[in-house]
Amino acid sequence: MNPHDDQLLAAHRGPMSGRGIIGETTEAMHRFLLDGYNLTSQPPRLEEDLKFVPKDREEVIYIYMYRLCQNPNLLNRKRLRQAPVFVKDDPATSDNVYYHRPPLLLDLFYLIGVHSKFRSDAERLMGWLLLRLNEATHLIYRPRKFILPDGREVDSLGRPYDPKNFSAKYTVGGGESGGGEDAPEAEVGEKADDGLFLEKVSLALVDDLTVGDAIHLYTLHEAPYRPFLTYRARVALDGPLYKSTGGASVRLPPLEQTNRPTGGGNASPSGRIRGSAPTPSPRTPPGPTPYRIQQMRNNPESED
Repeated sequence: MNPHDDQLLAAHRGPMSGRGIIGETTEAMHRFLLDGYNLTSQPPRLEEDLKFVPKDREEVIYIYMYRLCQNPNLLNRKRLRQAPVFVKDDPATSDNVYYHRPPLLLDLFYLIGVHSKFRSDAERLMGWLLLRLNEATHLIYRPRKFILPDGREVDSLGRPYDPKNFSAKYTVGGGESGGGEDAPEAEVGEKADDGLFLEKVSLALVDDLTVGDAIHLYTLHEAPYRPFLTYRARVALDGPLYKSTGGASVRLPPLEQTNRPTGGGNASPSGRIRGSAPTPSPRTPPGPTPYRIQQMRNNPESED
């Protein structure tokens, strides 16, 4: 985008909608581990500084995001397209049309290590981490948040953004949507969430670092080497929304008409089909307007 176009769009551009998803992913991992810990009465300490070493028998889980890169799958062109957000009840009106660019797909890579005073306790904690994170099919699963140019946070249905709005699809009024007295209300909740766009952050165990790379990483942080795991979280970063007063109109020139054949066409006056006639050539050749093109002719003076 050239600077002139960027200045024209800046007046209709809102804040970045997905600016906090990377930090929220790390916080969601912390919360998921602490909520599921049940080995001892004292949960381990979560630390991002690899060189931190406790002075007592406190157990530590190190969660360190060491790199992030673009996900090459499902890449789209960086052109503006209509965003799936409708603020008013009638999406056909032109006042609620917003445009955005495709989200930026990223892979976040985390190094996870453990520390304990005894090696056997550290290995026990490592086994618990493997099983606990194996249950994390997703770290974040909530309605997709859009920030309008006026600063309001809404979901794709135009409602004020609240992650609890999605819970109405499963429970309404404290009851499950399986049957009983709450079944009619649950059906109403499911219909209310039709067309709701969701945001999901997946987590997977990957083999991204070699032992040599991990040794260099620990040495860079002046930390002792510890057994480690590497996990990949996939996120999508939404950019700003651009407000538009309506769709774009495209005007095309009239199509070139071809000359009718002099023979009267392929049909006789009675309607009987005649033999095929040669297709007439268009008035102007297709493609761009020719520039300084001349027809090649034989020059008798140049011949020997």
